[in-house]
Amino acid sequence: MKLIRLKITDPKGFRSLQAGFEYQFRSDWDLQDEEDFAPFVCAGPNGSGKSNLLEVLAAIFYHLECIYLENLPDSFRFEEEANSGGFRSEIATPDGFEIEYLIRPKEALTTTGHDGQAHVRIAKQPGESPKWFLLNHEEREGEVELTIGQTLARQLLPEFVLGYSSGENEILSLPFFKMRFVQFDEYGQALKQQLPYPGRPESRLVYLDSGFSQAILLCNLLFQDTDAISPFRNDVKIEELMEFRIIIRRSIEVEESLISAFGSQDESKRETIEDIVNNHPALSAIEDERQTKRYRVNLVHLLDGDKKSDKIVPRLMRCATCWYLDEASDTLYLDYRVNDATRQAFSENFDFEVNGSPISLFQAFQVLLTLNLFSASDDLKRDLYQSDSLYASETVPILASDQRIMRFKNFWVTKTDVPEPVLLKSFSDGEHQLLHTLGLCMLFKNTQSLFLLDEPETHFNPDWRANFVTRLLQSFNGSDGQEMLVTTHTPFLISDSRPEKVLVFKKADGEVSVLNPDYNTLGASINKITMATFGKHETIGGHAQSMLEDLRHRFEQGEDKEQVIAEINRQLGDSVEKVLLIKTILDSMEKQD
Repeated sequence: MKLIRLKITDPKGFRSLQAGFEYQFRSDWDLQDEEDFAPFVCAGPNGSGKSNLLEVLAAIFYHLECIYLENLPDSFRFEEEANSGGFRSEIATPDGFEIEYLIRPKEALTTTGHDGQAHVRIAKQPGESPKWFLLNHEEREGEVELTIGQTLARQLLPEFVLGYSSGENEILSLPFFKMRFVQFDEYGQALKQQLPYPGRPESRLVYLDSGFSQAILLCNLLFQDTDAISPFRNDVKIEELMEFRIIIRRSIEVEESLISAFGSQDESKRETIEDIVNNHPALSAIEDERQTKRYRVNLVHLLDGDKKSDKIVPRLMRCATCWYLDEASDTLYLDYRVNDATRQAFSENFDFEVNGSPISLFQAFQVLLTLNLFSASDDLKRDLYQSDSLYASETVPILASDQRIMRFKNFWVTKTDVPEPVLLKSFSDGEHQLLHTLGLCMLFKNTQSLFLLDEPETHFNPDWRANFVTRLLQSFNGSDGQEMLVTTHTPFLISDSRPEKVLVFKKADGEVSVLNPDYNTLGASINKITMATFGKHETIGGHAQSMLEDLRHRFEQGEDKEQVIAEINRQLGDSVEKVLLIKTILDSMEKQD
């Protein structure tokens, strides 16, 4: 996938991006010259709008994805009387946009040029459904409007849209967070109505927050070869995956009032609670010591089966070194002592669905982890689906670890710089962040995906920041089907990028502008980038600069020059600013002599 152009035509704009905001990611000339993958690096002061660019892309693809999903929850869909605030293809945030990109469809279209890629333009006018156009039709000149159904839309949309933020960027996470509940409800409706479930979500938006960190790392350590995970070894010093545990809490207790949702959809049938429980394989009832009936639902029923089943839980069990079912709590414990046989078992059970990659295992983990949203009520989900609030995620209950449906535990690895195995939990914030960001690149490297990474290097030391672009390129390992936008405040990412891939954001008089640097950024010094792009001319901290100015003032007021120089050397370390001040004082002494 390659982004070409984005324009916001909503009269209200989007966040800080004004109506009419437009950016041309690539010209025809750029497309001819472009060979290898390189991220777009978005830089600029805080509040200049760079994160809003990632957010508007997430919002646009969220809307397009929702239009063509087959499985949407009832509380999500628009109904004039029952759910007037529900989803409609004609209403979006932003409500008007144009987006243009290249993508390679799995089934050939009648296109010309761009090496078989389709040149797609999607335009949405306020209050209208989006229209799709093909700009490089082989037989017809100009734009050709497409009649889009679910099958074609899924070919012309990114395979995955992947979001990551190191901070509290609720705007970026909001469309992904909504989609996570859509994925939960997709499974929930299949469970209640006893429908088939494919073992993976239908939608392709994935927000890879800390809850997915262990899943990402496991998929890579189990599937990738030694060369592929070399960035993990070079920086974090990970040597081997030793062992880990997966805990699956199979069933939960539910209120009697919720049982009716598992009944027949035929309103003419009158079923009692007992009828529903007896007829539904995921439900059970027991009487406690007070002879009160209590009800349980097996949340993983559609993911479980016999030993030879191709469902998720049996596949995980076949890969385990040993496992144990605690019948009292209906909790399954799966332990893995990792060796070549373990990796072979995972390869045989999870490597056959998605292009010979670890994505199949990741999607299995994704389904199980999504079940941890079970405590959210229908009313809460309905409000969330219709919300634009920055506090939406705070309304979702956070479960204690032992209340979750799925969790990882006892994740042990060996490191080359530590003599004994260490728990993943003991890693530093920077180590977790590096494993997470590079891991998701390795995981989805063979897909035509859009990566939206908001400040992914905030916890890195200077050496890791300087090497981050190199590590990204190593993680993708020559694949070029993906697109990536990265926001940053570090000049190191800019120094490893060509100027056409650097987007400098400025905000003046309420309007956001984006320009490429007017100098060659690739290989430029950190000082040059700091001054030219971030407007920071000092090479020392603000407090030290203030001390230096006080000493300059003492010199200008006529204090003994040698004494001032001695004070400068005593108080301050080496810097360009210090050398220049001392030179100024020495020059004045020579003139005086």
